[in-house]
Amino acid sequence: MKPTPASAPLALWLDPEKPLSPEHSQALHTSGWAVMPVHTLDTLVSHAADAAVVVLHLSVDVTRLKAVQQLLQEAGMNTPVVARVERQELELAVEASQAGALAVLAACDTRSASWMRLHSLLNPHAARTNTQPTRNVVFVDPASQHLLALAQKVAQADVTALLVGPTGSGKEVMARVLHEASARARGPFVALNCAAMPENLIEDMLFGHDKGAFTGAHRDQKGLFEQAQGGTLFLDEIGEMPMHLQSKLLRVLQERQLTRLGGQNVIQLNVRIVAATNKDLKQAIAEREFREDLYYRIATFRMRLLPLCERPGDIIPLAMQCLSQHDHQVWRLHPQAQAMLLQYPWPGNVRELENVMRRAMVLCTDHHVTPAHLMFDDWLTQAAPAAAVQPQAADAVAADQPGMPAADETRWVPTHSDQQTQAPYQVPPSVAPADLQSAVRLNEHQVIMATLASTPSKTEAAKRLGISPRTLRYKMAQLREHGLAMAAAC
Repeated sequence: MKPTPASAPLALWLDPEKPLSPEHSQALHTSGWAVMPVHTLDTLVSHAADAAVVVLHLSVDVTRLKAVQQLLQEAGMNTPVVARVERQELELAVEASQAGALAVLAACDTRSASWMRLHSLLNPHAARTNTQPTRNVVFVDPASQHLLALAQKVAQADVTALLVGPTGSGKEVMARVLHEASARARGPFVALNCAAMPENLIEDMLFGHDKGAFTGAHRDQKGLFEQAQGGTLFLDEIGEMPMHLQSKLLRVLQERQLTRLGGQNVIQLNVRIVAATNKDLKQAIAEREFREDLYYRIATFRMRLLPLCERPGDIIPLAMQCLSQHDHQVWRLHPQAQAMLLQYPWPGNVRELENVMRRAMVLCTDHHVTPAHLMFDDWLTQAAPAAAVQPQAADAVAADQPGMPAADETRWVPTHSDQQTQAPYQVPPSVAPADLQSAVRLNEHQVIMATLASTPSKTEAAKRLGISPRTLRYKMAQLREHGLAMAAAC
């Protein structure tokens, strides 16, 4: 192991349960940190003035984090704290973030890339100008972690990157990751959606114009290339760019210089290009809708973003992130709600997931999201439930997904004949929801019907739903009042 430079920032490692492992020590040193294990709070305080960060292991709750923060404040120091949390403790991770932790990392994470990100978090002057703050990215699924590691390598090389993926899969988020992990992080991040601008305006937006270039050009106007000098220009939906502009863009990328519309001066450029598309550009080339030479110019490094349904490990962390971002309370997801989120195909990807969780926040009053609070886009348009939640799915969620609480329900394993004959409950057209309150009630009734159909008794159904048998009888009476067909178990 190479010696850590004397100028390396110091991380104080406080873990009352386990000593600093060789793997973690190697990862910290490789990523440019000096690390000192401390075992008592007195030792922590005595060295905190020289430390850049305190790395603290959490278990059970955030009491330990708050105690360390208070101790540092009383000593007149504001040393930030990084929380290490077991991967399955998703709620604890959310609490730690809300309690003011600089970052929250998985306790088992020994990747150097994870610790390298702390350098930028500790330097507020590395924030970009003319750009909005990037939301915390979620890379929990193994496929997403692989993509993040690849992006961080690509970011270090000043090459053009092409991001390919379906709408709503997070291409702009990945573009910002490339920007922030690069040497251009101090420069601006400028974005243009090529599909959202009128064709006659894109050229002016990109290249700018001089005063008098056309009617109404009363002053000089810098284009996006100039605005992004020293930083990154993100061209979203580049497959929609008109053909005549593609040739001009190609020339700018080749020459690394441009001339404004109506201007004479040549402007030298120092800009990194990140492009994105949801189209098959090879097919567009074959159909003469996209220039082949431009494709090879922008696709120096091509990265494919998977749709959300192909990276299920990100679904629940993204859902929890959405809840905590818009409401800094501690939120919980019922195991059956988690199962519904994992079963849904997510045709709208991350953007659709955010919409579903925002609806749940509107409907939920106790910060505990249950199946009754989930309203999917397909269900809203078709007046039918998005998926029939099988009880074994909730158990599988708790067993297989990181950061998810275990379900307390007794396992119910259906027979092959049950799976073949049991159809999901369909909403009669006559009872389609007319307003928000009706929609909430109808969605709740759907969950009750699905649970009654999949359990041997009403007592077991009540237990699975997390309500008392008396409450279940009351809700069943409501079902009858609204004229909904009751299952045989009723």
